[in-house]
Amino acid sequence: MACSATAKILQPLSIRSAEKSESCGKMLSPSSFLGSTPLPKKLFSVNKTISPLARRSATIVAVSSDVVKEKKLKSTQNLLITKEEGLVLYEDMYLGRAFEDMCAQMYYRGKMFGFVHLYNGQEAVSTGFIKLLKKEDCVVSTYRDHVHALSKGVPARQVMSELFGKTTGCCRGQGGSMHMFSKEHNVLGGFAFIGEGIPVATGAAFTSKYKREVFKEDCDEVTLAFFGDGTCNNGQFFECLNMAALWKLPIVFVVENNLWAIGMSHLRSTSDPQIWKKGPAFGMPGVHVDGMDVLKVREVAKEAVSRARRGEGPTLVECETYRFRGHSLADPDELRDPAEKAHYATRDPITALKKYVIENKLASEAELKAIEKKIDEEIEEAVEFADESPVPERSQLLENVFADPKGFGIGPDGKYRCEDPKFTQGTAQV
Repeated sequence: MACSATAKILQPLSIRSAEKSESCGKMLSPSSFLGSTPLPKKLFSVNKTISPLARRSATIVAVSSDVVKEKKLKSTQNLLITKEEGLVLYEDMYLGRAFEDMCAQMYYRGKMFGFVHLYNGQEAVSTGFIKLLKKEDCVVSTYRDHVHALSKGVPARQVMSELFGKTTGCCRGQGGSMHMFSKEHNVLGGFAFIGEGIPVATGAAFTSKYKREVFKEDCDEVTLAFFGDGTCNNGQFFECLNMAALWKLPIVFVVENNLWAIGMSHLRSTSDPQIWKKGPAFGMPGVHVDGMDVLKVREVAKEAVSRARRGEGPTLVECETYRFRGHSLADPDELRDPAEKAHYATRDPITALKKYVIENKLASEAELKAIEKKIDEEIEEAVEFADESPVPERSQLLENVFADPKGFGIGPDGKYRCEDPKFTQGTAQV
């Protein structure tokens, strides 16, 4: 886990320029994990052979990232984080893991309904990026959105209540697991369909640029768009990369590549599994990082977010990670090789950060235990709060659906049509 890094996110290089590079022909070391091998210090190279895991070779015209050197650090002045930063990272990652574990319990007890997609194993990505943001910055998530909302500051009791379908949830119980939204915290939603959130995030980034350049406001807001590897062959992804690069929008596209799109292996569904290379194709930097290491993710995120804030445009970051549970809680997770799952379990990002913090004397085990106890109590309180909260009234059914107050949802008398006793006549009992 110990690492030293100065993140370098590189602009795309033309094929002709790359072919003249002195570093041509360097080979990546074999690895069972694409993100686990430190990249060579040479900035550009071609004809690199991808790990045997990819089962193919490809020509690379822009290096992914020169992010970290794997070596033991002896001096605290060379550490990537301070004690305070380390404790913040650990608390946020532990919160995400403990919250999702509790969600599994509540789901199987019948407290939650529908599909619930948990984030276990991917915490380094959410924490590494979102904890660098300001409150004004925006986050757009996917259907695996609980932890993104927590990292952005949405209280655990609000997220849990939303999962329980209660009025005290962040969407008053109308969003559920896949649609977390908080105007106060600039969480612009989880989205049930893959790719849905990318245009929304691109629009949010355009808003920031418009406020700064047209309205002349002091605005340096950045947007993060999270999505998975399965989304990266969809049209919205390519269209939005093009627009973001064309207009130099302040956005970071964060690919949470957990190697599986439900039950489809990323390596079987994508002609070139190196997603980061799609960035240079559109004229923006493309970065690949080990998404199981929060410190590596954080170093890349720092530069990508800073570039966007400086007005230098978008970045595509591929975080190679792994989910420790099935696609959703309804998935028995029988398609992935048990040996593969066991391998990634040994790379638990929370365990790795804990080891780093203790070995480098940033905090004691007792301090980390105190954080864990505090979070466990917070989640227990969130469950009690959600369980005791009221369910929405029937009259709330059509709220926030129609913009026109005289439209379908409200009758001539100004009352909600759903309040009419005949509203549900002939349908299933609500």
